[in-house]
Amino acid sequence: MTTQPKVLAFAGSARKESWNKKVIQQAARFAEDAGASVTLIDLADFELPLFNEDVESAGVPENARKLKELFVAHDALLIAAPEYNSSITPLLKNTIDWVSRPDENHAMLAAFSGKTAALMSASPGAWGGMRGLVHLRDILGNIGVTLVPAEVSVSKVHNSFDERGNLNDEGTAKRMESVVESLVRMTQSLN
Repeated sequence: MTTQPKVLAFAGSARKESWNKKVIQQAARFAEDAGASVTLIDLADFELPLFNEDVESAGVPENARKLKELFVAHDALLIAAPEYNSSITPLLKNTIDWVSRPDENHAMLAAFSGKTAALMSASPGAWGGMRGLVHLRDILGNIGVTLVPAEVSVSKVHNSFDERGNLNDEGTAKRMESVVESLVRMTQSLN
């Protein structure tokens, strides 16, 4: 019997009407359809100061502890990452930095080591945010995350959703569904 993977899904954006939040909601539905148990979070609900060891030594922020517990409790990550100046958002990098730290209950990188992840991005532009995914793939790979080889970039995203929040481009939807199914299968095979 295969186990039901626990997937933590989020966008690397705090903006209320973020296109990447719409993308991650669609991807989360695909993950549930593929048999995963999905926890969809909004990083805007976990406000954090910029990572700084002086701040950390004065006391780890409660939201950093909450996020780390969520990461540790899940087998896989499903991330929709906006592209800022050909890289990832400060919000996403700061989240990774806080969650990666050791604490009294967890070793360094315990929230990432041995996890699997699938990456996607969205942008109104022609590239769909794909340049930022290169950096995210490097960061996650270097901290022990096994990544699904394929990824999804939704270009011209402002025209890509119907009024119910579903992708209206069949080719993009099929690619996203395939990437998410690969994440679920890979996670099952490694656990």
